[in-house]
Amino acid sequence: MTKKKKDNTPVQRLLIPSYILVITRILTIISPFLASRFAAKLFLSPFKYKLPEREKEMDRNSVQKTVMVPSMNREIRTYEYGKSDKKVLLAHGWSGRGTQLAKIAEALLEQGYMCVSFDAPAHGKLDGKMSMMPFFIKAIHYMDEHYGPFDAVIGHSLGGMSSLRAIRQGLQTDKLVIIGTANKVSEITRHFAQTMKMNDKVARKMKAYLDERFNEDMDVLSGGESAKYVKVPTLVIHDEKDVDVPVNSAYEIHEELENSELMITSDLGHRRILGNQKVINKITTFIAAQSLYFYEKDYHEKDSNF
Repeated sequence: MTKKKKDNTPVQRLLIPSYILVITRILTIISPFLASRFAAKLFLSPFKYKLPEREKEMDRNSVQKTVMVPSMNREIRTYEYGKSDKKVLLAHGWSGRGTQLAKIAEALLEQGYMCVSFDAPAHGKLDGKMSMMPFFIKAIHYMDEHYGPFDAVIGHSLGGMSSLRAIRQGLQTDKLVIIGTANKVSEITRHFAQTMKMNDKVARKMKAYLDERFNEDMDVLSGGESAKYVKVPTLVIHDEKDVDVPVNSAYEIHEELENSELMITSDLGHRRILGNQKVINKITTFIAAQSLYFYEKDYHEKDSNF
């Protein structure tokens, strides 16, 4: 498969076996109810893949531990990359791992930051077959409690949605960067169903089933809903041709944020955007600029006390 075709193919389509798509098409025809249950199982099942070459440097040189998170009774794997009092938390996306943002981490390391990340339950090097967004949120809170406070939080895709939610719930940080982050959960389920060759009826039934299973309307976890309560300076980055998360999500989240900057890229898709040098430069500049602002603010506040 060419790089261009790969960028234009949703990640679920790339990772899921072809026979699964045959099953989803058949179930959609004979029973939307059964199709929705099968889709929900797929939706909560992250896919594993071989560690890419670009992530091996961070994997080799980070301190890693597998720890239990009591709030969800699940394990996560933590990564400590570099050593500094200035710390940044990295939150990967669905089917990602703690080294997914490796190129961004390497650039931050050069700027004097320590990068801390994690494998969410059933992701990366962890066993397990099922995960979900609330696990990501609880993992972020755990990382904050044990490694924070963080100068910045950077989240990709579901990691971005989870970071927005964690900040709404009280996580303290000076700045936030979200990349390829979705807005509405209902839109995510609809897009997932389409990718799996299912129709909107199945998508609605799947969303209703997930709401019932987790005893809440999953749309309360939506990026835009959380963004209404996020006051920290935020950089929203999205590619206009992202086939996993449509770019309209970036505009919707940006509209809800009180203090945000929007960067729309072209031809980088949902995954290559994480290694693009212009994107990385924008992130490091944004974090450095915000750090300078808080340093000067703190300095003037202290000076005024004399």
